Amino acid sequence: MANELKYGDQVHLQNGYSSWAGGYLDTNGHSSDGGAKYAVSTADSPTRGAGTGTWQILSAAGKAVGANVVSGDLVYLRNLYGGDGGYLDTNGHATADQQNSGGKYNVLTSKDQDRAPGTGRWRLFAQASSPGDQNVRPGDVIHLWNTYGDNGGFLETNGGGPSGGKYDVCTNAYYNRAQNVGDWKLHRA
Repeated sequence: MANELKYGDQVHLQNGYSSWAGGYLDTNGHSSDGGAKYAVSTADSPTRGAGTGTWQILSAAGKAVGANVVSGDLVYLRNLYGGDGGYLDTNGHATADQQNSGGKYNVLTSKDQDRAPGTGRWRLFAQASSPGDQNVRPGDVIHLWNTYGDNGGFLETNGGGPSGGKYDVCTNAYYNRAQNVGDWKLHRA
């Protein structure tokens, strides 16, 4: 079947908050945090800026470009802003308000795949796919779990975003603390 996502594919990630109105995962502005490249939030459009909402799926377990992405795989997500917007990464703690609802870590991009052990690695879990052969396809709803410290939390929207953005992004101990904030729908870029 030709519809499966492959390593090397480019995607947009739409957040499920409030009936899929959570925006698209996006880089927005430089970050001054140690080892970081860009801040990450969501935006109303997957194309707020050239490449800001486009992510390339790469294997963090040595699977070749062109191999199928399978539910449960360990992945890197490389942002394509400016040709290299960095790798999705946990960096520092979530804000106090985010921590009050289970928030764990702030999410930014880093120039390195793993700024520290596991910070840039994400376990990708699909809720379901059709057919049910474990492969991941465009339109599937996924959760992304970070492996930092063997328990970096689930990627979610949480709180207001920066200027030009929609919602802030962090990781959370809960995969769906409220209104599908930890659900992400894959779209081909």
